[in-house]
Amino acid sequence: MGFDNYFLIVWDLTRRAKEKDIWWNVRGSGAGSIVAYCAGITRLDPLAHHLIFERFLNPGRISMPDIDMDFPDDRRGELIEYTVQKYGQTNVAQIIAYGTMGARAAVRDVGRALDIPLGEVDSVAKLIPAIPGKPVSIAEAIEQVPELKEKYEKVDYLRQLLDTAQKLEGVTRHASTHAAGVIISDRPLVEYTPLHRPTKGADESGLGIVTQFEMNTCDAIGLLKVDFLGLSTLTIMRRAVELIRLNHGVELNLENIPTNDPAAFELLARGDVAGVFQVEGAGMRRMLMDMRPT
Repeated sequence: MGFDNYFLIVWDLTRRAKEKDIWWNVRGSGAGSIVAYCAGITRLDPLAHHLIFERFLNPGRISMPDIDMDFPDDRRGELIEYTVQKYGQTNVAQIIAYGTMGARAAVRDVGRALDIPLGEVDSVAKLIPAIPGKPVSIAEAIEQVPELKEKYEKVDYLRQLLDTAQKLEGVTRHASTHAAGVIISDRPLVEYTPLHRPTKGADESGLGIVTQFEMNTCDAIGLLKVDFLGLSTLTIMRRAVELIRLNHGVELNLENIPTNDPAAFELLARGDVAGVFQVEGAGMRRMLMDMRPT
């Protein structure tokens, strides 16, 4: 199926983390597979815990399995440095990300270019609804917001502002670097993708190059992507464990921290999840309080 290289590279990175005493965790569609468990990539037996592991092995999925790798944010760079040493400077790069012009941003940029007073431009931009995860276009906003429609129909220079801004919606505005994605190739990356210099301040890993193709294009042409996430959660946990050792003489590590402590599940069921990675949002908090996991 062509997944062997992917699993072996992820295994190699977790092995290196263990060697260097760097805490790590993995998540994603492939993380619940028996192969990941047997290889030591994950620590929870998917069968014993009734985990669904077929999510990356089904007829509807054509992309590579997805395993996000979490490392302490103060040691993520060490793993990326190892990846470059192991697979070659020319074969490893971060992925570019393109920021596109949203409705409000387009209005504000055009307003500056047309020299319309900032306060007036801002009041027009704020009339466009900002709904997380469901962007509203300028055309939709004109139809849905009576006050905006009135301005559009009655004030000539505001009509020009909105008409021009509509032409810029969705246009690429700037390039940045993907927060976690790293491409690892079997040959120099110039044979597969054009390359780009990282944007200023974005090259914390020191790789010096990013792909000029964004994530979905890299995936479509078959390039292998590994996600290196730097988590402050793991850094804090590691420090907490060190303080427990110093103050209470209890030795805890990734292998022996209990995963079935009822007190932990009671905390989740109460919704006391501030600072708990991936479940501290309002929606997840409500779901946990309704579901009361055990």
